[in-house]
Amino acid sequence: MALNKPNNRRGLWTTALLASSMLTGVAAQAQQAAPSGAVALEEVVVTAQKRSENLQDVPVSIQALGEAKLEQLQVSNFTDYVKYLPSVSFQTTSPGFSNVYFRGVASGGDGNHSGSLPSVGVYLDEQPVTTIQGALDIHIYDIARVEALSGPQGTLYGASSQAGTLRIITNKPSTAGFAAGYDLEANTIAHGDAGYVVEGFVNQPVNDKVAVRLVGWAEHQGGYIDNVAASRTYPTSGVTITNADRVKKDYNDVDLYGGRAAVRVELGDNWVATPTIMGQIEKVGGLFAEDRTLGALKVGHYYPETSDDRWWQAALTLEGKISNLDVTYAGSYLDRDVDTRQDYTDYSFFYDTLTTYGAYWTDDAGNPVNPSQYIIGNDAYTKVSHEVRVSTPQENRFRVVGGLFYQRQTHGITQNYRIDAIGDSISVPGYPGTIWLTKQKRIDRDSAVFGEAAFDITDKLTVTGGIRFFKSDNSLKGFYGYGLGYSSGTGEGACFKPSEIEGSPCTNLDKRVKENGNTKKINLTYKIDPDKLVYVTYSEGFRPGGINRRGTLPPYQSDVLKNYEFGWKTTWADNRLRWNGAVFLEKWNDFQFSIVGANGLTEIKNAVSAEIKGAETDFSFAVTHGLTLNGAATYVDAKLKGGYCGKVDPATGNPITNCPVDLDLYPERAPDGQRLPVTPKFKATLNARYEFDLAGYDAFVQGGIVGQTDSWADLRTFAREVLGKQAGYITTDLSAGLSKDSWTVSAYVVNLNDSRAALTRTTECVESVCGGEVYSVPLQPRTVGVKFGQKF
Repeated sequence: MALNKPNNRRGLWTTALLASSMLTGVAAQAQQAAPSGAVALEEVVVTAQKRSENLQDVPVSIQALGEAKLEQLQVSNFTDYVKYLPSVSFQTTSPGFSNVYFRGVASGGDGNHSGSLPSVGVYLDEQPVTTIQGALDIHIYDIARVEALSGPQGTLYGASSQAGTLRIITNKPSTAGFAAGYDLEANTIAHGDAGYVVEGFVNQPVNDKVAVRLVGWAEHQGGYIDNVAASRTYPTSGVTITNADRVKKDYNDVDLYGGRAAVRVELGDNWVATPTIMGQIEKVGGLFAEDRTLGALKVGHYYPETSDDRWWQAALTLEGKISNLDVTYAGSYLDRDVDTRQDYTDYSFFYDTLTTYGAYWTDDAGNPVNPSQYIIGNDAYTKVSHEVRVSTPQENRFRVVGGLFYQRQTHGITQNYRIDAIGDSISVPGYPGTIWLTKQKRIDRDSAVFGEAAFDITDKLTVTGGIRFFKSDNSLKGFYGYGLGYSSGTGEGACFKPSEIEGSPCTNLDKRVKENGNTKKINLTYKIDPDKLVYVTYSEGFRPGGINRRGTLPPYQSDVLKNYEFGWKTTWADNRLRWNGAVFLEKWNDFQFSIVGANGLTEIKNAVSAEIKGAETDFSFAVTHGLTLNGAATYVDAKLKGGYCGKVDPATGNPITNCPVDLDLYPERAPDGQRLPVTPKFKATLNARYEFDLAGYDAFVQGGIVGQTDSWADLRTFAREVLGKQAGYITTDLSAGLSKDSWTVSAYVVNLNDSRAALTRTTECVESVCGGEVYSVPLQPRTVGVKFGQKF
C-alpha cells in the first residue's frame, strides 16, 4: 500500500488525527480513574547551558530523549532518533552521509566535497564531532540521553551551531559498583534481508577512586535495494555496457563495529578526570536510492558502490573546583577516513548524449574506448578541539559561565574520476586511466572567547546576556582538473607552482580567507510559579565563509542567522503533564547556497536572505500508573526574501535579485517567496506506552505515529521541476515485551505501513545534464525484530 502518494495524504492525516484522538480519549478516561497525584513524570536533567539543570528550568527550546526512551523507541542510529525530533530535518544518501538542519534553516544540500561548514553542531559529551563534511554516524547504545537544542547556540557552542545543536551524552564510569549488560537483536526487512545487533557494556570499579566502563557493539543491517540487470549504448562510440556482473539482490547492506572505553579517576576531593577513547568502522555496500522507473527498491548500476567509514576519537574531560568556581576542560582529537567508490555512468552517458563527449575518450592510438566513468575517493579528516570554561555557583543571584575555545579541522580530499581504457596521453600525470583528479587539503581554524551572565532581577524575573568573540580562518590548497594532454588551459594547464599536496601533479589552487566578529544573545525569563516559566530570546548564529573548490570562483562570505523567540516551560497536574513550546521568527541573511556544478564540483555562492516563521511544542503526560503519552510537533514557514539568480553583480559583488524568467540565462534562479527546501511545513510524532503486570511479569505495549507534510529537495525552480516534490508521509511503529528480574524480551515493528516515502531526491550530476535519471532515497521498508537483553 503506497501511503506516500499525494492523493492519499488527506486520508493519512485523518487517520493520524483519529488515532491521536483515540489515544487522548483513553488518556482522559484513565486520568479520571487515577487518584490525583498517584503518578508523576521523572525529572529530566540536561546540560544545554554547560551546567546540570532541570529541563523545565532552562529557557531554551530543548527536546531530550533519555536512556530509557531511546531503548523504548528502538533507537540505534541517527535516522532513528531524528524522526522523533520534529524541529530537525535532514538529507541523506546513505549511512554516514547525512546533512542535518534545524527549524527550516536549509538551502537544499551542501554540494559534495569541501562544502559549507554544517549549520548544526553535533557534540559527543563535551567535544564537538561535526567534521567539515558532516556529523559522525554514531551508534546509539549505552547513551544517557540525546539533547536537541533548537535555534542559534552561537554564544556557548559557536560557529557550527548556527541553527541548533545536537548533543549525545554517554553513560560515564561509576565507582558506585559493578554493572554490566548485553542486548541481542535479530530483524528482517520487508522486501529485503535479515540483520542482527550485538551490544554490551561493563562498568567495573577498580577502587573507590577509579572506575572503568567498556562498551562494544556489532551490527549487520540487511539490504533492501536490488541492483537489477541494465544496459546502455553510448551514442557517439556505439559502445554498449551491461551490469551483468553487478546484478545482486539486497545489495545495500551495512556492517558496523565499534567500541568505547572510559575511565573515571577521582583526583582528590574536588577533581575528576574522564579520559575516553571511542571508535567505529562502518562498511556500506550498494546504493541506498531507488530508480522508480525500474520499480520499487530497484536500481541499475554498473560499477561498485561502497563506502568504508573508519573513525576514532580520544577525549579528555577534567572537572573540578578552584575556590567556589567550577572549572572544566574538554579536549579531543578525532581522526576519520572514508574510502568510497561510486558509479558515475549517468554523467558519462548524458554528457555523451547531449554533447558527444564520448568522442574525446580514446586510447593512445586514438581509438574510442568505453567512456563509462566511476569515482574512487578518499576523505581524510582530523579535528582537534580544546575548551576551558569557568562557572560561578549556580545558586548565586548573579552567575557567570565563560571560557576559551580553539579548534582546528583538516579535510584531505582525493577524488579520482576514472575511465579505465583511456590512454596515458590524456590521463592525469601519475594516474593512468584517470581523466580528472581532485587532490586538495582544506584547513579550518576557529578560536573564540565566550561568556554568558545571568542576573535574578527578582525571585521571578531573570535576565541573561551572552556574547562570543571569534576568529575563523579557512584555507584550501592543491590540484583539481585534467591532465595537460586533455586540456591546455585547465587542470595541469592552470598550475602556477609545484605540488605542495602529496600525490598531486602540481598546484593550481591556493587560497585563504579570514574573518572575525561576534554573536550575541539576550534572554528574559519570568517564573510564573515553581512549575511554569515563559521567556523571550534574541540570539544569533554565525557560519564562516570559505574557499570554493573551483578556484576560478570567488570565496563565499559568512552568513548570519538572527532568532527572535518566545517560549514556555510548564508542568501541570502535580507533575503529571509537561507541556513546553516556542514560537519563533528567524532571519537568515546572505545565506550560503551550495550546488553541484559542472564536472561535479561544488559551487558555493551567497544567496539573498530568507525568513522563517514557526512554532514547536512537545508534551509528556503520565496518564495513570503505567500509561504515558509523549508527543511533539513543529510548524515551519520558511521562504526566500528576494529573488535568487545564481549570479552576482560584477560591479558590487552582491547577488543579483531581479532575474528574468529565462532559464537558459538564469538556470539557478528561485523567485522571491520561494519555499525553502528539505524541511516540511508540519512534522509531528505521537507515542503511547502502557506498562502492566502480566502473570507476574512486567509487560508493556507501545505504539507510535510519525508523520510530515511534503517538502522539496532543492531551492531552485528548475531543479524542482526535474526532481519533483517529496510527498508527505505517515509511519507507524509498534512494540511489546516482557521482563522479569534481570532480563527483558521484546518484539517490534518499524514502519508498519511500509511507506515508500522519499527522504531525498537527487541526480548523479547537475540536473540540467543528469535530470533524465532521478533517484529517491526511501524510508527503510517495514522492519520486524526481536530483542533479548540482560542487565546485572
